[in-house]
Amino acid sequence: MISFFRKALSSWLVLGLLGLVMIAFIITGVAGPGGAGGTPSGGGESIAKVGKESIGAGDIRRRAQSGLAQARQQNPTLDMATFVNAGGLDQTIGQYVAARALEFWARAQGLTASTKLVDGEIASIAAFNGPTGKFDPDVMRQVIAQQRLTEPMLREELAGDAIRRQLLIPVAGAARVPAGIVVPYASLLLEARTGLIGIVPSEAMPAGPPPTEAEVNAFYTKNIARFTIPERRVIRYALFGRDTAPPAAPGDAEIAAFYKANAATYGARETRTLQQIILPDQAAANAFVAKVRGGTAFVAAAQAAGFTPADITLGEIGRDALAKATSAAVATAAFAAPAGGLTAPVKGDLGWHVVKVEAVKPVAARLLESVRGEIAAGLVRQKTDEALANRVAAIEDAIADGSSFDDVVKSEKLTVQTTPPVLPDGSAPGAAGWRPAPELPLLLRHASEATADDDPVVETIGKGERYALVKVSQVVSATPAPLAQVRAGIVEQLTRVKASARAKAIAEAIAAKVKAGVAMPAAFAAAGVRLPAPQRAAARQIDLAQANREVPPPLALMFNMAPGDTRVLAAPQNGGWFVVNLATVVPGDARRQPGLIESTRTQFNRVLGDEYIEQFANAAAKQVGVTRDDKAIARLRAELAGGGAAAE
Repeated sequence: MISFFRKALSSWLVLGLLGLVMIAFIITGVAGPGGAGGTPSGGGESIAKVGKESIGAGDIRRRAQSGLAQARQQNPTLDMATFVNAGGLDQTIGQYVAARALEFWARAQGLTASTKLVDGEIASIAAFNGPTGKFDPDVMRQVIAQQRLTEPMLREELAGDAIRRQLLIPVAGAARVPAGIVVPYASLLLEARTGLIGIVPSEAMPAGPPPTEAEVNAFYTKNIARFTIPERRVIRYALFGRDTAPPAAPGDAEIAAFYKANAATYGARETRTLQQIILPDQAAANAFVAKVRGGTAFVAAAQAAGFTPADITLGEIGRDALAKATSAAVATAAFAAPAGGLTAPVKGDLGWHVVKVEAVKPVAARLLESVRGEIAAGLVRQKTDEALANRVAAIEDAIADGSSFDDVVKSEKLTVQTTPPVLPDGSAPGAAGWRPAPELPLLLRHASEATADDDPVVETIGKGERYALVKVSQVVSATPAPLAQVRAGIVEQLTRVKASARAKAIAEAIAAKVKAGVAMPAAFAAAGVRLPAPQRAAARQIDLAQANREVPPPLALMFNMAPGDTRVLAAPQNGGWFVVNLATVVPGDARRQPGLIESTRTQFNRVLGDEYIEQFANAAAKQVGVTRDDKAIARLRAELAGGGAAAE
C-alpha cells in the first residue's frame, strides 16, 4: 500500500515522455538527438525505426551516457557495463522510441511548438542564466558549445518535449478514481496494528571456528563481482586561466579614450522618481491629464481608472533605463518635465503613456582622476577575458587541426598533472595517500566516458575563471581486487554469515514456541543465549507513509500478517533475525476524514494518470509503426557493456 503511493509519477517512461530527459540532458551535458529523416539520427547503424525515421546507435549511446550520468548522482562508482546489465540500455531505448512515436503522431494531428514557445523554454533553463540571474544568450551559446551541441539540436529537443506535454498532460489530467475505490484504501491508511518485535542478533552468538581457506576461496569466487574494482581512467590535464595570462596594464591614452566613450556613465546626469500610467487610447490619456491638471492627485486619478499604486510606481530610474523599459520618446518627455510636472500623452507599444515627475535627483560628474583606477581595473578584466577566450579558441582550433595533447601543452607552455587510475568521483582505489584536486570531479564529468583514442578537450572550471586541457591517457578495465587484499574482509563476512545462520536457528525455534502458545518474552528468555527482550510495536499505515523515510522491515512485515501470526525476518547485512508477532488489527474508517479521502484520491489519480500516459504512448507507437532490430541492439549492448561508450 505504502510503496504503491510512492510510485506516483515515478514511471521511467512517463518521466522521459514529459520532458525530464531534456532537463537531464542539460544538467549532465550529454549531447542530444540528431535530425530526422531516412538516415539513422545520431549516426551509427539503425537499431530501431519509428515511422519513416531510423533511430541510430549514436543517439542511443549518447542517451545511455546521460542516463548513466544521472544514475551516478546516486552511485558515483557505477560504470556503463553495470548500467547496461541492470536494464539501463533497454530503458533508454524504450523512452526514446516512445517519445519519437508520440511526437510523430502529434504532428500528424496538427500539434506544433512555436518558435516563441521554444524561446521561452530556453530562457527558463537556469544553466543559461548570466551573472544577473537572467537569461543570457552568450552564456547559452557557451554552455551548449561546451556540451558539444548546436542550437538547432537544442531547439528540436525542446520542441519535441513541448509537443508531448501538449498531448500527455491532458491525458493524465483526465484520470479520476471513484470513491468506491478510494475510501477503502484511505481506510487502510488508518488501520492500526500492534504486536511484539524481538531480535536475535548475530553478535550475541558464541564464536565458532574461523573460516577455512577453502571457504574463503569459495566465497571470493562466488562473490567476485562484489570485489571487482570498477573501470578507472588515468587523466592528464593542464590548467590555465586568468592567472596564467595577465595582460599589460592600460596606458593613460587608453583610459582617457574609455572615459570619453562612456561619458554618459561618468558625466553629469540625473535620476528621477516617476509615476506612470498607460491608457489604451489618446482620448483616455488626454482626459486623464486634464483631470490631474484640474487638481486630482495622480494616484487618485489612476485608482479611479482601475490602477493600483503598485501598477503606476516606477520609482527612482535613470533616463537610459526608462528608455529601455518604455521607449526613447517616453524617456525624453519624462526627463524634460520639471519636478512635480506631468507629461503630455506619449504613444508607446502598449498604449499612451502619461508620466508624473515626483522628484529629480542630480548626479554630479565624476572626474577622470577619480575613476582612473576603476576604469583601469575594468580594462584589465576585459583584456583578460578577451585573451583567455582567444587562447581557448586557439587551443580548440589546434586540436581540430590534429594537434595532440602534448603538442598543445608544449606550444602553450602548460604544466601537466597526471592522476592515478581514478573512478568517476575522483577516488583512486589502491593509490595510498591519493587526494583528488578540487577541480578533478568537474573534469571527470566528460572524461569518465572518454577513451584513450579520443581527442583532448578544453573544460570550463567554475564561471570561466579557469580552464583545463583534458586527455584520457589510459582506461583500466574493471578487475577483481586480489584475494590477499580483500581476505580480511571476506573472513569477517563469513564469520557474520555463520553467526547469522546460528541466530536464524534460534529465531525459528523461538517463533515455533510462540506459535505453540508460549508468550514471546518467555520464549526469548528461554532461548539459551542472552538476548534483548522483545519490544512492543504499534503503528498505522498513514504514520509510516508520512514519516518520509524507509519503513523498518519488521514494522512493514506487521502489515502483511494476520492477527496472532508469528514470523521470522532477516536483519540487514547478516546482523541477525527478527521475530515478529502481530497481536491486534484495528480497522480504520476514512469516511469521517474527507481531507484524507481527497489526498488518497489525488495520489491514485497520479498513478492512474501515469497508466493512461503509458497506454496512450503504446497506442501512438502502434499507429505510427515501430520496429526494432534486435541484433543491432544486441551489438550495441555488447559494445557498451564492454566499456566502449565513446560517442561517435
